[in-house]
Amino acid sequence: MAYYHQPVFLAGMGLAFLYTTVLGFDCITTGYAYTQGISGSLLSLLMGVSAVAGLMGTIMFTRLRKTYGLINTGIISSCLHLGCLLFCVCSVFAPGSPMDLSLLMPYFTYNSSAEPGRMASQRQKHTYPLTGGNNQPLLPDRSSIHWTNNTVLFDNVPSGTAPESYLSIILLFLGVITARIGLWSFDLTVTQLLQETICESERGVVNGVQSSMNYLMDLLHFIMVISAPQPEHFGILVIISVLFITTGHTMYFMYAHKAKRKYRLDT
Repeated sequence: MAYYHQPVFLAGMGLAFLYTTVLGFDCITTGYAYTQGISGSLLSLLMGVSAVAGLMGTIMFTRLRKTYGLINTGIISSCLHLGCLLFCVCSVFAPGSPMDLSLLMPYFTYNSSAEPGRMASQRQKHTYPLTGGNNQPLLPDRSSIHWTNNTVLFDNVPSGTAPESYLSIILLFLGVITARIGLWSFDLTVTQLLQETICESERGVVNGVQSSMNYLMDLLHFIMVISAPQPEHFGILVIISVLFITTGHTMYFMYAHKAKRKYRLDT
């Protein structure tokens, strides 16, 4: 209850909502990148660039706060974060995106008498024969398997599995990397608000609840992935992630509006 009654409650909940996302360099996004033909070396380079972007967000936070104040810094950071995530939304519909909405409705597809042949052919596209002539196994030997981030990469996968266009994955990582500037700045803003606006006697309790809310929303994003685990579902997860992030920033905007209104009334 102490957490709920804090004036910075909406800002804290807004930060927690940002944890429900697949738009980060975790095992989920990197696994999806591997399925789209991104090599491990390139992915490592992108992680380095992402770290630099986060550092830029930290520097931007200190300068924005000196110029515009803490609350306005959060507003600017929110707008920057949401603007960069538009690249990720565009990647869902860009050429090369594997999104297939029909895979989310297997029940209705299987019960359609006119579609069984087409469904069988689609399932065959994603499978490889286990045996060849004379029942000889066609699975790759252990020397042709690379274990990276719990992802199995086969050297002898047919070349047709590569995406027709890399525009989708380029837009995705462009949005993820640039969005980290606003994300880190916003994170620092809310963290500073939690430190400055909460009395010392309740600060430990409120920050503990805040951490619990962050982990709870992070758990929700893993449940999302379990519900839609295929690469063809990743576009849906991107859209849901952007909706959660938008909701979180909307909560912060509501907090900022109330805080500014209270400041005007007090003065």
